[in-house]
Amino acid sequence: MRGAPGVGARGRGPHRAGVALAAVLCLLLPGCGTGAGSSGPATAAVSPRSTAGPSEPVAGPPVPSPATSVATREPSVPAGSGPSSTVGGATPPSPGAPTGGATNGPGASPSRPVAGAGPGGGTTATPAPDWLGTRALAPPGGGPVAPQETPPELRDRRIVTVDRLPPPSDGQFHASVEQVPDDVLARSTWQPACPVGVEDLRYVRVAFWGFDGRPHTGELLLHADAVDAVVGAFRAMHAERFPLEEVRVVRADELDAAPTGDGNVTSAFVCRPVTGGSGWSQHAYGRALDVNPFHNPYERGTGGDRVVIPELATSYTDRSRDLPGMVVPGSVVERAFADAAWGWGGDYRSSKDWMHFSATGG
Repeated sequence: MRGAPGVGARGRGPHRAGVALAAVLCLLLPGCGTGAGSSGPATAAVSPRSTAGPSEPVAGPPVPSPATSVATREPSVPAGSGPSSTVGGATPPSPGAPTGGATNGPGASPSRPVAGAGPGGGTTATPAPDWLGTRALAPPGGGPVAPQETPPELRDRRIVTVDRLPPPSDGQFHASVEQVPDDVLARSTWQPACPVGVEDLRYVRVAFWGFDGRPHTGELLLHADAVDAVVGAFRAMHAERFPLEEVRVVRADELDAAPTGDGNVTSAFVCRPVTGGSGWSQHAYGRALDVNPFHNPYERGTGGDRVVIPELATSYTDRSRDLPGMVVPGSVVERAFADAAWGWGGDYRSSKDWMHFSATGG
């Protein structure tokens, strides 16, 4: 989450329900903006608002040349060297409007509960509550929001995934990598002032399992040199049916959304500076991923100084619960990124950022 994207499209911009708190939180949190990364550019000519919450260490090394292959069980596939590269089987369908399921928010289509055959552990997945993403905890830019009690409907959150891209038809793992299409770029947070050029980003579509026990297709923007690690992690998650609620590209308008404290978007690239600083977050390079932010919140401090983002995810700060969607030591997500030499926010000392993985560890 450190300067991340996905606290959830409905919970403070995309990824965190802490977007509106960004600059203020960093002032309140000792050590904010420090970590494993090296200093980024001296200034960041974009809004300092974050979709994920507290700041992350200043981002790292200069942007290298694009990666040349995608991790796969088969021989290497060029990462976006042509119009599209495919991993793991048939080419995933092109982006499109939702094709099924219930939308997670206002205007959701009615949908009957779906038995979670795999990822749900046998428990029923349900459509998103009608109020999800609509109840602002504070106005945009209104300052820090205290941690809130988790609503009963979200204490064991297993929401049916809406299919914004056509799902895989065979239940197998698929991934495709290509240069970023113009329409995807237009709805993303990228702009010319970002620290990574469009030519170094890749549009990646990956198969994943939802809490509804069904296969789905998600989308990410990643730096070319992060593709292997992230696709490899998604492959491992798919093999063990680790459930994800929503995997998509963060939109620019989400960066300034009022905090609702209930977002849960798994996402990667978000062009934003480190909260409260002038360097760039690892998400601004496409070298970080936040996984199920609501199930894996950010937490720091105690008592009146306690910060939790998303703010309604307080029940998930009890990591002994080990519910579906939670990233815990030894879980498939933690192992996969450890194998790729990526760092995990769950290992931080002064705070915990259970959703956050990055190439630099910051």
